[in-house]
Amino acid sequence: MAKTKVCVIFGGVSSEHEISLMSAKSIIDNIPTDKYDVVKVGITKKGRWLFFPGSTDDILSNKWHEHPDCVPCFISPDKTTKGIIKIYDSEIFIEKIDVVLPVLHGKNGEDGTIQGLLDLAGIPYCGCQTFASAACMDKVYANIIFDQLGIERCKWDFIHDFEAINLDEIEKRLSAKLGYPMFVKPSRSGSSVGISKVKNKDELRNAVNLALAHDNKVVFEEFITGHEVECAVYGNVPELIASEVGEIGSSAAFYDYDDKYNSGTSKTYIPANVDKEIRDNIREIAKKAYTALSCSGLSRVDFFVEKDTNRILINEINTLPGFTTISMYPKLMQHEGFSYSELVDGIIQLGLKGCVDE
Repeated sequence: MAKTKVCVIFGGVSSEHEISLMSAKSIIDNIPTDKYDVVKVGITKKGRWLFFPGSTDDILSNKWHEHPDCVPCFISPDKTTKGIIKIYDSEIFIEKIDVVLPVLHGKNGEDGTIQGLLDLAGIPYCGCQTFASAACMDKVYANIIFDQLGIERCKWDFIHDFEAINLDEIEKRLSAKLGYPMFVKPSRSGSSVGISKVKNKDELRNAVNLALAHDNKVVFEEFITGHEVECAVYGNVPELIASEVGEIGSSAAFYDYDDKYNSGTSKTYIPANVDKEIRDNIREIAKKAYTALSCSGLSRVDFFVEKDTNRILINEINTLPGFTTISMYPKLMQHEGFSYSELVDGIIQLGLKGCVDE
């Protein structure tokens, strides 16, 4: 019986390029080789697509694109192709694939762009589809949906880039509505890239400029004192598994990029340090939010539990959470009894079932 051919796409034009490389190595190394053949496609920081035949060690060291047998490749939107088009010395070869596993974090991968390409190509893929990926990536529109559905979150506001010229007036509105300190974030970014915690008006302008370096919309959020917790959701609606709730004990002022991926000094608690009744409620809200934004395959839903009140406030949905050895999503699912390889296998199977070629 022929094995299912899985195309793993990694790298990407994103501030989270290096995280993708770490996730890709872990995932590829744990794809069950008795069931799947793996085709590896890397995207450089400049957006060049390359078929990569080498080892995952080269992916982790970011030397993969130097491999002598790398060749240009691309996915055609033509539904009759259903594969990777590889270019060898001006000759074209097609390698058919059964399913794509996009291990791309952040922009140009987690935001609906590659999902739309794969929809056009008629190739099944793992994870959230086009609308869910785009909506979850954009905090402004995700927040609007949460507000409309009564999924409680902290007070928030936003501006477009062209409004930043009136920041003095906007600051008056923000300080009255949110107070200080507040968080300032790009609307479309991940892994805490471009995020600042500001304590006064002087810090606000620098934070807005930083956020605008990553996106054309800026989100402002009320600061919440409490627990930052996360729930892994797995499956296609309506058959969902919501994991036990985990908590990050950050060693930084907030759980930033360096704390997540470089310093390794934060601590993980599973279950989170909140009452079981609260954790159970979080699991139900996570499934509600996942369903509301049409998620599929997998996502990590992040929350705050406010100190003193125990209010549960949704923060965001990550449609392609980190899959590194220290990432919370696989840890939470391992707590539910999934080995890393079983989890990857399950995500591939969900992708094959969830994308219907019309």
